[in-house]
Amino acid sequence: MNTSDRQFEQRARELYHEAARRIDPATAGRLRAARREALAATQQAHPPHHLARWLVPSGACAAIALAALLVWPSAPRPVATAPTTAAATAGETDNTLPPDPEQADPNLYQNLDFYGWLAANDSQPPTH
Repeated sequence: MNTSDRQFEQRARELYHEAARRIDPATAGRLRAARREALAATQQAHPPHHLARWLVPSGACAAIALAALLVWPSAPRPVATAPTTAAATAGETDNTLPPDPEQADPNLYQNLDFYGWLAANDSQPPTH
């Protein structure tokens, strides 16, 4: 604000306060009663919007949470795999550990002596 606006505002305040001091008590009482009635009427016509102040942000937060749940990828579920068979393991590279008993073909355990002999006499097949 510039100085002329401040001077105008100060002069208006001074005149208002001077007029308020000069008013007679009967008029002051009527003005106070009218003010109370006007405030009561506005409060009855427009109840406080405390609930509305909380509903809008709460609804926005709920919408964001719902969108996040729909967009967020769910936890990966374990994929059921078929048990490993002898044919499937034949194509794989040699492993140092034997297959788990739950995943191996039970027929492999019938001739364990043969597999021991085969491992001991492992040689490369002749190339033609």
